[in-house]
Amino acid sequence: MSKKKDIKSKGKIVKSKSDINVPNTISTFKVKAVLVVTLLIIIALICRLAFLQFIDSSHLQALATSQQTLTETLSAKRGNIYDVTGEELAISYYTDRIYLNPSSIKHNNEEIVANYKKMIAQGLADILELNYDEILEKINTSKNRFLVASDVVQEKVDELTSWKETLESQKFEEKTISTGISFEESSSRYYPYKNLASTVIGSVGTDNQGLAGIEYSWDELLRGTSGKSVSLKDASQSEIVNSEQTYIAAENGYDINLTIDVNIQGIVEKYLAEAVAEYQCESGSTIAMDPSTGKILAMADYPNYDCNSPYTITGPVAEIWDTLSSQEKSNEIYKMWKPKAVTDLYEPGSVFKTITASIALEESITGTDIENNFNCTGSLYFEGEKRPINCWKTAGHGSQTLRQALENSCNPAFMALGQQIGAKTSYKYYEAFGFFDKTGIQLPGEPKSGIFYSDVDAIKPMELAVMSFGQRFTITPIQMITAVSAIANDGVLLQPQIVDKITNTDTGEVTTFDTKVVRQVLSKETADNVASMMESVVYEGSGGRAKVEGYSIGGKTGTSEPIWGSNNGYIASFVAISPVENTKIVLLVILNNPAGKLHNGGQIAAPTASKMLSEILPYMGVESGNKDDGNNSNMNINDLY
Repeated sequence: MSKKKDIKSKGKIVKSKSDINVPNTISTFKVKAVLVVTLLIIIALICRLAFLQFIDSSHLQALATSQQTLTETLSAKRGNIYDVTGEELAISYYTDRIYLNPSSIKHNNEEIVANYKKMIAQGLADILELNYDEILEKINTSKNRFLVASDVVQEKVDELTSWKETLESQKFEEKTISTGISFEESSSRYYPYKNLASTVIGSVGTDNQGLAGIEYSWDELLRGTSGKSVSLKDASQSEIVNSEQTYIAAENGYDINLTIDVNIQGIVEKYLAEAVAEYQCESGSTIAMDPSTGKILAMADYPNYDCNSPYTITGPVAEIWDTLSSQEKSNEIYKMWKPKAVTDLYEPGSVFKTITASIALEESITGTDIENNFNCTGSLYFEGEKRPINCWKTAGHGSQTLRQALENSCNPAFMALGQQIGAKTSYKYYEAFGFFDKTGIQLPGEPKSGIFYSDVDAIKPMELAVMSFGQRFTITPIQMITAVSAIANDGVLLQPQIVDKITNTDTGEVTTFDTKVVRQVLSKETADNVASMMESVVYEGSGGRAKVEGYSIGGKTGTSEPIWGSNNGYIASFVAISPVENTKIVLLVILNNPAGKLHNGGQIAAPTASKMLSEILPYMGVESGNKDDGNNSNMNINDLY
């Protein structure tokens, strides 16, 4: 092969030519591509940094803070509930919740960690009396902090703290291990009187939030506002000693004093329970009210329940509890919790005749003692109706005054009176007495109004007649006693009151609730006349079993019959006022669906009221006089209405 060469020599360039061609190994395109990609990566990094720095900085800062700080909730102490005398009905005391964070249990040796977890599970099980296997399973499967136990008393907390410190001081291969156990103070609830006034007081759930009664309707004030403590924590989630700490104190809940007196409440509940058992009733309710202030002195339902165990069912339904569906069980629990004297509608029966009589007197339709004013033949027919409405006395009462008609609880007399009053006038007074509105009592579940015929112009004569003695419409017991209390309070209607005062436990400031006048419904003269007739009912008429020796008692019996074709059963009731002049107490007793031979208000509700008043009146300091007891020899006790 021939070769030509250029040789560099003596300052001259000698060119060498060859057939071998050596190419450029890095192309210009590839270099440019690498530079562009590098530039794009740099730009992306800059954009990412800018995003993190200027856009997402607050979020990242929050994440960092959450990882570096230890926040503990400081539970507010729930306010106590007292009766009007200061007796404790619901109290709060501090307990602790125990938490465990498995991610804090760290060591290089997995076998040591496994054994350490077993030691923790065993210690918690022994001290807190829990199931070892369940705790160990949670420790091994949970990644986040979980609740081990709540409502732990201080004695157990102290024992657990000592054990925890001892365990964490031990070294395993020259290293200590955190147990991951932490404490959070909480407030627990206790009801010293258990069942007493349970449907009024209510109860709280595991989260210390009100479930029913006063606990529910006044929950916001009772609960207070939780505080918190914020401090720095290390990698093991433990607080760094001497680190800066932020502390926001909890605002404790308000204390509440009810108008209820535990002594009167206890008397009422004792005799109500006895009556429900003796007369084989489905249930019963009682309200006692001071008519001059509207304050509720007692409010009871039976069956009731233990506020400390709100999910433990009581009453007849307990016998069939296991046969109920989940929804049925839930319904029964809520039914058990309700303050039925406030929430449940019922037909008041002949107790309502006090209202009809009041309207008639106020409108000057009749007087109390006008001879031959009414004539009862034993029944009354209405045009277009298939059957008459009978008086309980089938032979009739003959000629009567209004007073005698009320004494006899004569339906035909009051039906005739209802026709004279008329539907529109009746409705005007029903509204004035508060039957078309809530009473405004400070308890949950009160319906908007009673249930009446909606079109007053379409009410038929028979419907008006039946309404005159308290049937085929419904009201609540609290509406009924509030209306009767207006009669006992010189015709002035007051708003019923269950809360007497509230106290700010942090400042000591006390807020009281004054008597609230709703309206003047009747003149004092009319109210006095109706009260006088109610006294005659007890001493001359159907309310004879309500007498209390030495005290003046006024009252009215009531027996609400089931609707034709209905299985609702009878409702026996009695309303009492005492003393008749300057009345200190109005008492309403309702017994639902008695299954025994006796079912009329005069037979079972009136004597129950008598037993209650025989203890309540002396306790209240009402002076006894020499009231003639009478003998009611003209009454058939088996027919009392």
